[in-house]
Amino acid sequence: MPVIFRVNMNDLTVRSEQADQTYRGLGGRSLTSAIIAREVPPTCHPLSVENRLVLAPGILTGTGAPCSGRLSAGAKSPLTRTIKEANSGGMAAIHLSTCGVQAIVIEGQPEPGMHYRLLVTAEGVTIQPVEDLAGLGNYDTVARQHQQFGESVSCISIGQAGEMRLPAASIAVTDIEGRPTRHCGRGGLGAVMGAKGIKVIVVDPAGGKRPRPADNQTFKQGVERFNAALMGHPLSGEALPKFGTNALANVLNAAGGYPTRNFREGTFERVEPISGEHQHDVIVERGGKIAHACHRGCTIRCSRIYVDENGQFVTKGPEYETIWSHGANCGIDDLDAIARMDRMDDDLGLDTIETGATIAVAMEAGVIPFGDAEGAIGLLEEVRRGTPMGRLIGSGAEILGKAFGQVRVPVVKGQAIPAYDPRAVQGIGVTYATSTQGADHTAGYAVAQNVLGVGGKVDPLDPQGQAELSRNLQIATTAIDATGMCLFIAFAVLDDPNTMQGICEMLSGYLGRPMDAEEFLSLGRKTLACERAFNRAAGFGAVDDRLPGFFQTEKLSPHNVTFQVTDQQLDSVLADLD
Repeated sequence: MPVIFRVNMNDLTVRSEQADQTYRGLGGRSLTSAIIAREVPPTCHPLSVENRLVLAPGILTGTGAPCSGRLSAGAKSPLTRTIKEANSGGMAAIHLSTCGVQAIVIEGQPEPGMHYRLLVTAEGVTIQPVEDLAGLGNYDTVARQHQQFGESVSCISIGQAGEMRLPAASIAVTDIEGRPTRHCGRGGLGAVMGAKGIKVIVVDPAGGKRPRPADNQTFKQGVERFNAALMGHPLSGEALPKFGTNALANVLNAAGGYPTRNFREGTFERVEPISGEHQHDVIVERGGKIAHACHRGCTIRCSRIYVDENGQFVTKGPEYETIWSHGANCGIDDLDAIARMDRMDDDLGLDTIETGATIAVAMEAGVIPFGDAEGAIGLLEEVRRGTPMGRLIGSGAEILGKAFGQVRVPVVKGQAIPAYDPRAVQGIGVTYATSTQGADHTAGYAVAQNVLGVGGKVDPLDPQGQAELSRNLQIATTAIDATGMCLFIAFAVLDDPNTMQGICEMLSGYLGRPMDAEEFLSLGRKTLACERAFNRAAGFGAVDDRLPGFFQTEKLSPHNVTFQVTDQQLDSVLADLD
C-alpha cells in the first residue's frame, strides 16, 4: 500500500505513515491540496517554517495508464499567497509510484545556508547534506546526481532562483533522457523547496514495484478504450505530435487573441518565424526530434527536442507558452534566441510564463526596448548573478511592475496571465479571474470551445455562457489533475464519450470498485471547495477574482473589444462550492 513520507527539516528526520481516511485514495492535486488545506495555516508566510511542500504522483501514475505520469507539487504560493498546485511531466512521478510513495510532505526548515538531498528508494527516504551543489543550475545539479547514482534515476531539483527563494522559481523534473526540462512551473514552488533547504530529490526505482490494478481486466479494457479515443482525435492524435503545443501560435494570432508587446495588441505581425509550423521545419532540418514523449507511457508526444545549427541539444520544445511569453509578448521573433532563454529558464529554475511576462513589463517600463532579444537574455544573466535587477526579474511581473511604477501589469492574484488575451477569448478570461490559483490557462481551458471548436463552440467575443463554460472546465480539469493525467486528454474527453468511459474504467479497475463520471467529477468539486476555503481563510474574496482594469477599458485590436463578463457573472462561477 502506498506510503506518505514526512520529511522534517527541523531535526532532519523522516517518518512514514499510511494515509488516514482524509487522504486515502487521493493523488495528485486532490492530495496536495487536501494536505495543504488541512495542515498549513492559511495566513502563514509562504517561506516560513509553517508552510509545507507536498509532492504527489497522480492516482493512476505508474499503473501503465496512458499519459498519466504527471507529478503534482503543492504549497502555499509565495507568488500568489493562495493555495497552489503545479504539475509537471517527466519520469519522477512514475518512479515515486514504483517506490511505493503516495506523497512526500516536507516540513520545517534547516539551519540557514544548509543544502540537502533527499534520496528516495524502494526502502524509504533518507536526507543527505550536499553543500557541493550550492549555487549550481539544474543541468549541473542533475549531471552530478547521474554521475553518483547512475542514469536510471530521476531528479526533482531547483536552480539558483529556488535557492534565492524568488517568487517565480520553479521545480525541475527530469525527462526520459534525464534532462531537467519539465517543470512544476507556476506559483514559485521552487522558492518553497529552497526555503526547506532541499536542493535535489533523487528517485531510484531499482527494486520497486509498479502499482497493480485490483481488477486488471477492467483496467486493461479502460486503457484500450481510452488510448483509442486519444489516438483517434485530430489534436491529440495528429496535430500535437507533429507540431507540438506551438501549433497554437498561428491559430491564436488568426483569432486576434495572441497577446503582443505586453498585451497591447492581439496579433503579432512577425508570428510566422516563431510559429509551430516553422519550429517543426527547423527541428527536422537540423536533426532534432518531434513527437517526443516527456515521460514513459505518453502517447500524445507533444514535446520536441530543439537543437542548434550544429545539431547540438539546446532545450526541449520550446512550448507554446514559452515561445509566446519570450516571443510575441516581448516583440521578439528570433526562435533561436527564445530557445536560449528557455534553456536559461530551465537551468535557473524559473517559470517561463512568469519570466517572459516579467521581461515584457520591464520592456514596458523602458528597461530595454521591445524586440531586444539580447537585452532579454542579459536580464536572465542578471538573475544568475543575483543582482537587484535579476532578483526583480525572478520575483515576477507584479513585483517588478510595482518597482517601476507600472499600471499595465497583466496578473491575477499576483500571477502573470498566459498566452491568450481575455478580451478576444472571454472564456479563458473567466478562468484567469476565478481560478483558485491565480491566472492559469490550464485551470479551465476555455480556448477549446472559444477558439478550437472542441466540445462545441462558444463565441469567444460574447460574454454570455462563458461563466458556465469555465466552471465546468475547472471542475473537470481539477479531477484530471488528481489522476496524474495530462491536460491534453481533455480534447478527446470533450469530443468522444469513450474517453471519459475509459478513464472511469481505468480508475474502477485500479481501485477495485466502480467509479462513474459523476464520482470522478465530484473529486474535482471537492478539491476546488477545499482550495477556496483555504483562500478565504487567507483573506481572499470576490474582489480578488477580477482581471486588471485595463482589460475592461482598453480595446484590443483587431476586434476592438474589451473584457465584458460582468462581476456578477464572475462571482457565480464557483459560488455553489462554498
